[in-house]
Amino acid sequence: MNDLKEYKKKRDFMKTGEPRAKVKKGKNTDLIYVIQKHKATNLHYDLRLELNGVLKSWAVPKGPSTDPSQKKLAVQTEDHPIDYADFEGVIPEGEYGAGAVIVWDKGTYRNLKHDISLEEAYGKGKLEIFIEGVKLKGGYVLLRTGKKGDSDRRWLFIKIKDRYADARRNPVETEPNSVISNKKIEDLEET
Repeated sequence: MNDLKEYKKKRDFMKTGEPRAKVKKGKNTDLIYVIQKHKATNLHYDLRLELNGVLKSWAVPKGPSTDPSQKKLAVQTEDHPIDYADFEGVIPEGEYGAGAVIVWDKGTYRNLKHDISLEEAYGKGKLEIFIEGVKLKGGYVLLRTGKKGDSDRRWLFIKIKDRYADARRNPVETEPNSVISNKKIEDLEET
């Protein structure tokens, strides 16, 4: 069951400008993939994947990689509403997640495994997906490190070896701008 109770509980929508919590109904064949660069207490990247009407979310402290040898920590956070995929702005001081947010990458994704649904794969803690983003493309694995039902929210986000893998490329360093507004996170902090 997907709901957005935790998302709603953490936010004062009159202050933050973040989208209200609505679960999207119906099936969409083009599932949303987004990574938001978020300069809160610490700079990190929020990976979000549309699943069952919400955006399943993980904080990736060091950002994503195109190098298959790098296993990036991804800490699962609360589900977000679909409308959050386009959110850019500054969450005010004193509010949950205070700091600047830009849409660092955005596109769609699909399941690489045809013998298991995305919902089942998520439940088992191993999503194998193909990302069609502006900055990231190709296969990725999200792998839960704890057991199902375990309170451990740590996952790994790993690039699959395919034609899009490139150990020399570092988009976190070389491509800092938003794919929506072309702004850098620092541009929002100055306003």
